[in-house]
Amino acid sequence: MVSGILVLLLASSTSSDLTRDLNRARDRQDRSALEAIAAKAAEGAKQDDAAAQYRVAVAQSYVAEVAQELRDKNGARAAAEAGIKAAQRAVELKPDVAEHHRILGTLCGQVIPANVLAGMKYGRCALDEINKALELDPKSAKAYLSRGVGNYYLPPAFGGGTEPAIRDFRKAIEFDPRSSEAYLWLGLGLRKANQNAEARKAFQKALQLNPNRVWVKEQLEKTPAQ
Repeated sequence: MVSGILVLLLASSTSSDLTRDLNRARDRQDRSALEAIAAKAAEGAKQDDAAAQYRVAVAQSYVAEVAQELRDKNGARAAAEAGIKAAQRAVELKPDVAEHHRILGTLCGQVIPANVLAGMKYGRCALDEINKALELDPKSAKAYLSRGVGNYYLPPAFGGGTEPAIRDFRKAIEFDPRSSEAYLWLGLGLRKANQNAEARKAFQKALQLNPNRVWVKEQLEKTPAQ
């Protein structure tokens, strides 16, 4: 049975509508709604233009993100790989758009948690594409956030690690102080670095900016006070 809110999600047509609906579904960890939005975006991508391909890539990235939160690594990988194809096409069609490179790099990074051995292949893609995005738009908070997430999952042997991830998350916050996602990931990075008190502050700030994000609440609850 399709819920009323899902019908509203599927009725979206503009990029701003898409982002809003993806965020709402992601905040609730509503994977079925995200998959429905991604399927709707794929229908629109039958017309081969960069904007349509970008929408597919973004939607699949959200599916991969929530699948990872729900500990379905294989599902996350499948969604990311589907999104990579669309992102690659968007880059081919409009290579001078920073956001096209950013989403491609993000998706490549989302494959890695499911298969660390893929770090060599996808880690290079993530790094190169996000660095290209930053070359085109040096003040992109989203690009710094995406690079940080990639570094968070990528082992130091492949050029990633906690320290570079935290630096990127702080840079994202510098350019967008209202990014709840940047504070969320800063909290995850700090906790991984055994800085639990600071991690809790970052999670609390993320919740202040976006009180509806289920995953932030879960991370705050599981983080010790010290």
